[in-house]
Amino acid sequence: MRKIAWTPKSLRAYKRLIRQNPQLRVAIEETLRQLATDPFHPTLKTHKLSGEFDGIWSASIDYRYRILFEFTVINDPENIILLLNLGNHDDVY
Repeated sequence: MRKIAWTPKSLRAYKRLIRQNPQLRVAIEETLRQLATDPFHPTLKTHKLSGEFDGIWSASIDYRYRILFEFTVINDPENIILLLNLGNHDDVY
């Protein structure tokens, strides 16, 4: 199981998203659990981005919402999933 780390931007985006759409909390928490367990599970539709987002990965919360993240190591031998942003498609890209 991988660790999940938050950037200040991703934490603000999460809080804003939950404030505007409280019903998303469960879906986001389930997505994060799945991401930590198996980041390439088919339900996440995980894919690597390119262009200005080169090196960044995207996973689906649901049809409309996404999580952008990086695989990184921060003073720990384990891979860490660093959350960069959460939101709808237009907000995160």
